[in-house]
Amino acid sequence: MTEDTITKRPLRILVVDDHEVVRQGLVALLARRPGFQVVAEAGTVAQSIEMAERFRPQLVIMDVRLPDGSGIEACREIRAEHPEVRVVMLTSYPDEEAVLSAIVAGASGYLLKQIRARDLVTALEAVGRGESLLDPAVTEKVLERIRKIATSQFGDELAQLTQQERKILLLVAEGKTNKEIAAEVFLSDKTVKNYVSSILSKLNLQRRAQAAAFVAKHRPGADG
Repeated sequence: MTEDTITKRPLRILVVDDHEVVRQGLVALLARRPGFQVVAEAGTVAQSIEMAERFRPQLVIMDVRLPDGSGIEACREIRAEHPEVRVVMLTSYPDEEAVLSAIVAGASGYLLKQIRARDLVTALEAVGRGESLLDPAVTEKVLERIRKIATSQFGDELAQLTQQERKILLLVAEGKTNKEIAAEVFLSDKTVKNYVSSILSKLNLQRRAQAAAFVAKHRPGADG
């Protein structure tokens, strides 16, 4: 299959937003682009999970705040069942904690609704090619946190983790799935799953999604 053949195939998209006007605006925008095909819409977490299962989109545009829960949790659920699906969070709020949680949940992008239509299309095309991105309004703050964590000495609460566990924790915080982590550290998916369970147990966390907040809390300089 040639690259030209791939580029002609529309990217199948699910649009999730509880505001009908916003959904219709996104659908209208994307419908004008030959590289996109909106296959379904949803207005709640439950609907988004159902539509993702039914229509198998390649890309989901997901609002963060939905009537029945968080789009971040919906992202985590969809990615857990369909790890090949890419999710872009689209929100009005440049919330650092939400960004970190979205990354942990497996989101490929975090964009603000104030983005220009042309820039949104460019961003979605980039994610469709397999790239990850954050809105410039939040990128530097979040990446700086991750860089500091990756190069710093760990605090007392993290001292109980082995070097391998620390590395895997950081990969989880970057939003990588168990399968992606396994490929990076040359372990089996099952072994990585066991590592993640051990890490959560040692840090008294119940879910992967809590790792982002934990990592942010223990960034260098957080207590001084």
